[in-house]
Amino acid sequence: MLNRRADKLELIRIAEAVALEKSIDKELIIDSMENGIAKAAKSKFGSENEIKVQINRDNGDIGIFRKLLIVENPENINIEISLEDAVKLNENNIDKKIGDEILQPLPSFDFGRIAAQTAKQVITFNVREAERERQYNDFKDKKDTILSGIVKRLEFGNVIVDLGRTESIIQKNEMIPRENIKAGDRIKAYCLDVRREPRGQQIFLSRAHPKFMEKLFIQEVPEIYDGLIEIKSSSRDPGSRAKISVQAIDTSLDPVGACVGMRGSRVQAVVNELQGEKIDIVSWSEDPAIVVANALSPAEVQRVNVHSEERKLDVILSEENLSKAIGRRGQNVRLATKLLNYEINIMTDEEDSERRQLEFKEKTDNFVKNLELDETLGQLLVAEGFSTIDDIKDSTPELLSKIEGIETDTAKELIDRAKEFYQKDQEEISNKIKDLGLENDLINHNGLTPGMLVTLGEQKILTLNDFADLASDELTGSYDVLKGERVRIKGYLEDFALSKKEADDLIMSARDKAYQDWEMKNGKEKIKAINFWKYQ
Repeated sequence: MLNRRADKLELIRIAEAVALEKSIDKELIIDSMENGIAKAAKSKFGSENEIKVQINRDNGDIGIFRKLLIVENPENINIEISLEDAVKLNENNIDKKIGDEILQPLPSFDFGRIAAQTAKQVITFNVREAERERQYNDFKDKKDTILSGIVKRLEFGNVIVDLGRTESIIQKNEMIPRENIKAGDRIKAYCLDVRREPRGQQIFLSRAHPKFMEKLFIQEVPEIYDGLIEIKSSSRDPGSRAKISVQAIDTSLDPVGACVGMRGSRVQAVVNELQGEKIDIVSWSEDPAIVVANALSPAEVQRVNVHSEERKLDVILSEENLSKAIGRRGQNVRLATKLLNYEINIMTDEEDSERRQLEFKEKTDNFVKNLELDETLGQLLVAEGFSTIDDIKDSTPELLSKIEGIETDTAKELIDRAKEFYQKDQEEISNKIKDLGLENDLINHNGLTPGMLVTLGEQKILTLNDFADLASDELTGSYDVLKGERVRIKGYLEDFALSKKEADDLIMSARDKAYQDWEMKNGKEKIKAINFWKYQ
């Protein structure tokens, strides 16, 4: 018999030992034992029986019972019992009524090999699930922190780290290149994610993520930890070079000096952890021109042209500083681009001059061709800051006549020609929109100009649903990595200086309208279906 063959208290001792070892609740262990024994008992007494097992928490007594439902006329004796038989079974059931459940004691039994194995499997599974849940709860709040552990083993380039109560993984692409890691090494890493998986929670670590470097600086620099200095952004080429921008909340502090430390002690501690990775510490400013000049050090920048709407920076420097700014294999400018989240165009004085001359000629040719002006007058308008025909159309005779060489009559004629060209251009665009086959729902969408509509039509984006399926990056452009190089992917509406927020608003409003149209259509279909079946 089960109760005779084993020390009754042994079960309680086992439950306590397992609970202590696995750091889980003892009640979960005992519940698992009860479920395991119940499953084994089903194989003994029949699977049609509903078995309940109760283990006394004090003395270890095991009670095996069959649940029975009290009914007037029992049909299945394995699950039903009459009220009269229930009272005969136990006098305490006299207060029971039809529909109540009672527990019928079953005799103890010897576990067979199969029954014992079944019970073991149930107990093991439940304990394992409880352990996984405990591990997940322990580590779910440790995301975005630095964890430390012992390297347990290496698997196909991945590193398995023992964190004490559980294991974590550093995938091959999240390791610092050429880093020599072996079993038994103590290692630090940034906790990327903690998530539930079919085989238990998975803790993903990284030593290549920029946040890892930021967290190391927080540990090494008390001013950052105390909130006196703020880390604004960072970028890394793991194992080679990194950049981090910092700003002092307390203006009396030197943020760069605080991060470097006495004789470079603070930054050197971070460098050592990153396996000798060179770190450029950049002072942050609200002016991107100042930040990019600091970020491209040691190159000396002459001037910076900022295009805020397009998030572009034109950096002009001398020929001898060009290679310094770009860096080996474009590393320096690539890290600076990630740091500022601006597209950086590096050029020499000569290239900048050529670009300006080309832009000047293009604007002049536009005025000469479309407004039928002589070249001198076209150059004069460009020199005074008029870039497009719309600028002239929206101007006034008083403003234009202030330009030396332009009289009031000439100014009025210029504005009339600009308006005439605009009207003609709009008609051509409208005709082109019709020829492209754009649907009215897209044409009438707020925020899309005729020029944008033509561009979308040329890309076969013809309906509001087509537009709603796009991502904002597809409109404004984005960066991607191809063959190890960061390249610019041109957006459909990039030439219209559309900001990311404007693109997001356009797409979200299109999705709202498309959903409303879908809901209305499907609602009508549902009503039709209801009416159809109603009168059948």
